[in-house]
Amino acid sequence: MTTVKPADVVTDAVAAGQAKATASSGALVLRGVLGGAVLAATTSFAVSATVSSGSPVVGAVLFPAGITIVILMGMELVTGGFALTPMAAVRGLVPWSAVGRYSLMVVVGHIIGAAAFALLYAGALTGFGSHDAGALGQKFVDTAQAKTTAYAAMGGAGMATVLVKAVLCNWLVCLGVFMGMVSKDTIGKIAAIWLPIMAFYGLGFEHAVVNFFMIPMGMLLGADVSFGDWWLWNQIPVLVGNFVGGFVFTGLSLLHAHRPARSHQDDAAGPSTTSAGSSPGTAS
Repeated sequence: MTTVKPADVVTDAVAAGQAKATASSGALVLRGVLGGAVLAATTSFAVSATVSSGSPVVGAVLFPAGITIVILMGMELVTGGFALTPMAAVRGLVPWSAVGRYSLMVVVGHIIGAAAFALLYAGALTGFGSHDAGALGQKFVDTAQAKTTAYAAMGGAGMATVLVKAVLCNWLVCLGVFMGMVSKDTIGKIAAIWLPIMAFYGLGFEHAVVNFFMIPMGMLLGADVSFGDWWLWNQIPVLVGNFVGGFVFTGLSLLHAHRPARSHQDDAAGPSTTSAGSSPGTAS
């Protein structure tokens, strides 16, 4: 297995961020639709496995398949982009407005893709209204309420909780995105991506793209959650927390941790440059 040094991973990540931030809006929306739908499908698979096995560990082991597919097939997840595109902006390769455009277009795509899968899967799960959704449907309902009205009942503590869970989530998710760059072969990429993604899901953290599916799915199956509950107590704070976790905890941290060291020549040139640049009348 061919591995890539961490400093080179950071260089590749900056280049990837630049490519994402400069892609056309249409391409970003389409990739976002595909990414949202794939993650919705594999989230459903993980939830189904959890319900049928009675163990959340089984769901955590299976869930990373979705993010792995998205990464390997060049689709978009805005959570990964929250680390990559700001890195390109910090390096001055793209304007911050491009980061905002990227995020908006991909989120729009995610909403479309996740909602489309939720509508189709809810129909399949209930026979298009001919019967209830059983234990799996109840799991979606319970999860939607736990992610919204349960936080609302806690007030400020609930808002703090969802924010922290979102920050921690995307710290791990973006580590998975970066670790996918440490190997040149497919098996190595899959293994590297799998570990931190499995950890975030198993710990019950908050992922914005997962929630674009999980909460509407629960609402379609009867969860007592309003549109305002969904966005105020989950989707907005989770997007904010995911951005902080991706950009600050992962992208910016690795960018500075692996920035090129100053050479001895640079150190020697520093004082002379300062002296030469002294303004008239300054003692030298």
